[in-house]
Amino acid sequence: MLAQQTLEQLRTLRLDGMLAALADSATSAAAHTLPFDERLTLLVQREIDWRDERRLTRLLKTARLKVGSACMQDIDWRASRGLDRSLLTQLAGCDWLRHGHNVLITGATGVGKTWLACALGHQAARAGFTVLYVRATRLLEELAVAHGDGSFSRRLAQLAKLDLLILDDFALAPLTAGSRNDLLELLDDRVGTRATVITSQLPVNAWHEWLADPTLADAILDRIVHGSHRIALKGESLRKKAKA
Repeated sequence: MLAQQTLEQLRTLRLDGMLAALADSATSAAAHTLPFDERLTLLVQREIDWRDERRLTRLLKTARLKVGSACMQDIDWRASRGLDRSLLTQLAGCDWLRHGHNVLITGATGVGKTWLACALGHQAARAGFTVLYVRATRLLEELAVAHGDGSFSRRLAQLAKLDLLILDDFALAPLTAGSRNDLLELLDDRVGTRATVITSQLPVNAWHEWLADPTLADAILDRIVHGSHRIALKGESLRKKAKA
């Protein structure tokens, strides 16, 4: 049994994982049969696991994923959905995040676009990336308000630091001229350095017309579409099937 002073020193050093391991009677009993170096390795690994779990919890909390339970392991692979297993396996490795690539998920309402976007966000958080989920219309409204209170530049800087921004329900409502400009600013800060997941009921080839300004549309879509991974979901609404 360690002296109370040593336990307090571990607490002061914020080695909570080690403290938890020492308080675990099963772990403590098993450790007593091990040589010193193996016991130390066990305690260090418990500390690493503890910190990893705390970091994941923090990242998922700040991500605000709409579907917190969504994860890549639970993907519905039915052929009728049009999913590319090879692509999704590649995305699960998170290299697209490291290279600042985008993922564009399109399909009719209820086919699982938001769920899949959240699963990608969950996978990103597990790999240590910072994530934020937000509905596109709500974010643009927030940016419009930020112009009025003087926080626009600060908010853009915060968004630019995110490893992954998930814009859900993109192209759902008409844009104002100001929102088009804000969208361009938002995406320009991220192009090539930070990843963005966009979900939309409109197919990608209809986004130019929706943006309703040829010059800005060209600039915005160049930043979104170039080098992106596209997932076009098909099939019936999963919500209808869940109710059946």
